[in-house]
Amino acid sequence: MTTTGYGADSPWETPIMNGFMVFMQVSGIAIGFFTLRLIVIPLFTGAEVNLDNRLTPKRDHVIICEYRRDSAVLLEELEELGIDYVLISSSRKNAEDLSNDEYSVIHGSPQDESAFERASIETAKAVITDAGDANVNTILTVRSVDQEIEIITLTDDSDMQEILLDTGADTVLSPHGVLGHRLAEKAISSFSSDLTDTIDLGGELEVTEIPVQPGNQLIGRRIQNSNVREETGANIIGAWIDGELQLPPDPTAIIRSNTVLLVSGAHQDLEAFSDYIRPARTSRRPECIIIAGQGEVGQAALDVVRAEGIEAVTIDVTDTDTVDIVGDAGSKDVLDEAGIETAGAIIVGLPNDSDSLLTTVLARSFTSDIEILARVSETDATRKALSAGANYVLSVSRVSARMIAKELRGEEVLAPASQVRLLRVSAQPLAGSTLAESGIYQKTGCRVIAIEEEAGFSSTVDPQHRFSGAEQIVLVGSDEAVQAFEKYFDVAPVEGPN
Repeated sequence: MTTTGYGADSPWETPIMNGFMVFMQVSGIAIGFFTLRLIVIPLFTGAEVNLDNRLTPKRDHVIICEYRRDSAVLLEELEELGIDYVLISSSRKNAEDLSNDEYSVIHGSPQDESAFERASIETAKAVITDAGDANVNTILTVRSVDQEIEIITLTDDSDMQEILLDTGADTVLSPHGVLGHRLAEKAISSFSSDLTDTIDLGGELEVTEIPVQPGNQLIGRRIQNSNVREETGANIIGAWIDGELQLPPDPTAIIRSNTVLLVSGAHQDLEAFSDYIRPARTSRRPECIIIAGQGEVGQAALDVVRAEGIEAVTIDVTDTDTVDIVGDAGSKDVLDEAGIETAGAIIVGLPNDSDSLLTTVLARSFTSDIEILARVSETDATRKALSAGANYVLSVSRVSARMIAKELRGEEVLAPASQVRLLRVSAQPLAGSTLAESGIYQKTGCRVIAIEEEAGFSSTVDPQHRFSGAEQIVLVGSDEAVQAFEKYFDVAPVEGPN
């Protein structure tokens, strides 16, 4: 087939013979492509890839074992914070997919010492294990290789905390428990004048985030017409509106029932703000708070609600000692039986995002006044839950990643489950420039809310203030904004006031 072109020298004079030679050549090319596509390419693509060869030399990195949540959220968080890592995954497909996306991942078993040797445990600074029932085995394997390395363990069962610590873990984190507490605290704060999760920035300045509940007098107003500063002395420095963080908030943005306001001021100013925006219905304690789901999230929320002396009605598909109504929370009949129309709030702690969204929609269809606080597993479901009618939404993946980052870097945040991050850094990278010239907000999305220098602490930020480099500045921003700031200005957080 490859030499038919030389046949012209024969010569081939008849049209039939020439046509036959043309057919030979065309079919030969077609067979070549067929062989390449169906045999040669699959032969190479089906070959096993050694992911270890893709790793660059590691030092002072963290080794992550069997991260069972959204791995990309955590790995992106670590990359933006400049923390080197190696993820060990027992799923070859998961390992290859993440490696193809340029994450540092190898395939192996966290219960195999050789996996840690391949991940360069001898030069690592910490091991993070999230192996579920295999956490104990993994911790023992790590300790057999290195007795001194720090081990941070994630668990969905807070009852395992003591066991994991006794096994050899240095720190045990329970993201579901933290998330459940946070949702319950937010639900209770709707009916209380007590402020939660405020952080002291120094100089009598504090910052907190406050969700806007249904019935709030600010709903429907534009931020510029809210009169918050005139009435309370507090400043609105940011706002989550329809799932998007605005720093500073658009003055023309309309405050809605799912808006979360980020406010700064003296403690008495924040208390005055809390009183100012509290709906009339919050002057009385709720008859009950419904908790959908009695897993780790629901159990943690139930403990907080009961500690406040508020009646709780629990729903779950499995009958246990803490379940009041056995059934699907995504059923109108079940929600009606739980008293959804008279409840003050519902905490949706279901493990499946589709079930959480359905329950949120149904709860909102019963009444426009109820406070809906939802847990979602995937970060992408946050916006969907807000659109479905939730007032406050937290993602397990984001909370988990932030808790780990806080352990590794000690970053100052409102709370592990907060929707915003506060960062205190040295102004050395800004020395010689003014705040306006630095372009911090334009370049990173972070906003400077306070400056501390030798003369004292000031929450009045002058855009023309020229930095000497000896100051410390306090910034606020979303996860992405804070990561962008640290990366762009190459600066690490410093400790704030005690």
